[in-house]
Amino acid sequence: MNFFSRYKKIFLILGFLILVALIAYLLWSLFFSPSPTTPAAVTPSETGGGLPIAGPGGEITGQATTTGGLPGTSGAPSPNEPSQVASGGITQTTPLTPRPITNPTLSKNGGVQYYNPGDGLFYQIDKNGNAVALSDKVFHNVQNVVWAPTKDKAIIEYPDGNKILYNFQTKQQVTLPAHWEDFSFSPTSGQIVSKSLGLDPENRWLMVSSDDGSQAKTLENIGTNDKTVYPAWSPNNQIVAMYTQGVDFNRQEVFFVGLNGENFKSTIIEGRGFEGQWSTTGDRLLYSVYSTDTNLNPQLWIVDATADTIGQERRGIGLSTWADKCTFASNTEVYCAVPESLEKGAGMFPELADKTKDNLYRINLETGAKELIAIPSGAYNISQIMVPASDNYLYFTDKKTNQLYQVRLR
Repeated sequence: MNFFSRYKKIFLILGFLILVALIAYLLWSLFFSPSPTTPAAVTPSETGGGLPIAGPGGEITGQATTTGGLPGTSGAPSPNEPSQVASGGITQTTPLTPRPITNPTLSKNGGVQYYNPGDGLFYQIDKNGNAVALSDKVFHNVQNVVWAPTKDKAIIEYPDGNKILYNFQTKQQVTLPAHWEDFSFSPTSGQIVSKSLGLDPENRWLMVSSDDGSQAKTLENIGTNDKTVYPAWSPNNQIVAMYTQGVDFNRQEVFFVGLNGENFKSTIIEGRGFEGQWSTTGDRLLYSVYSTDTNLNPQLWIVDATADTIGQERRGIGLSTWADKCTFASNTEVYCAVPESLEKGAGMFPELADKTKDNLYRINLETGAKELIAIPSGAYNISQIMVPASDNYLYFTDKKTNQLYQVRLR
C-alpha cells in the first residue's frame, strides 16, 4: 500500500501522457492522414498511338494505324530487346533442333548436317530450316563422327571401339581397325591420317591410309607420347600432323609431320595445353595455350605455318578462349565463342568453364582487330561454332543442351 501511495502521482502523469498521445493519433487519422485514391479510368485517345493488335490466342497480327508511341517513348525498340541481326549487343538466338544432336558440320549448301542420337539417323537442314534425312540407314549409339571435307562420308565411332567409314552417296560402309584413333581426312577426302595404338608402345604409330583403311603406311613411331600427337591434315596438303614436347612449364616446342619424311622446322610456343586449327588455305595455324602469365587460362595465338614460313608472324590475339571454340569463315576472318569470365586454372582444368556464358567475337587476322558481334539471347556454353562461306548465319551448339542454334550475321 505504501508503494502505490508513494508513486501515485507518477502513475497519474504517465496515464495522462498516454491518453494525450492516443487522442492526438486519432485526430491525425481523422483529419490529416491521406485517403486512398482510386485509379482513374483510362479512356483511349482518339489521336494517340496504340500497341500492336493481338489476334486469336494472343498472336500479334498487326499494329495500330496511328504513328504515335507510348507516352515517354519514341517508338524505338527497348535497348534490352534482342536484335534480329548481330550488331554487338543482345542478339536473337534461334534453336534449330528440338533435341540434342551430335557432331554437326557445315553441309555443301551452307546449311548444317548432324547425327541425331534420338532416332539414330543423320540429317541435313535445308534452306527452309527443315531437317531432311541423309540416309534411311539407322546407326545406333554413335559416340563420335569425323566428317570428310567433301561432307559425303564420315568415320563413325562406337563406344565399344568399333569404327566404320560410311559413304552417304553410295550407301556403302567399310569397317576400320578398332585400334585406329584420332582421324583427320585429307583435303580431297580420299585419305586419312590417324594414330594406330597397339598394346605394345613399340607398336604405336602415326600412320596414313586410304579412307577405306587400305594402303596403310607408317609415318612416325609415337610410343607412349600419343596424348601429345595431333593428326590434322592441312588444307594445302603439306602437313598431316603435329606433336609437342615440353621445353619448360610455360613453353612447348611444336613439330610438324609431312607425308614423305620432310624435315620441317619446329616452333616454340608460349604455353601448354596446345589446341590448333588450320586456316582455310593452310598457311596459318590458330592455336590456344595457357601459362602462368595468363593465370593458367587459355589464350589465342596465330602463327604462319607453311613449309617455308613455320613460326613466322606469331602474335597473340588477346582473347581468352580455346581454339576449338573458334572457326575460320575465310582465311582472314575468324569467329570465336569467348567466355564472359574464367576461373583461374581453366586452361589446365577445362571443366571449370563448363557453366560459363559465352559471347561471340569476330577477328580480322589482317588488321588484328577483334570485336564483340553478338551476345546470344540466352546463357549458352558454346561447344562448337560454324560459319558458312556466305557469312549470313552463325551456327553453334550449346554444351549443356547439345542443341543447335542460329544467329543471323547479315
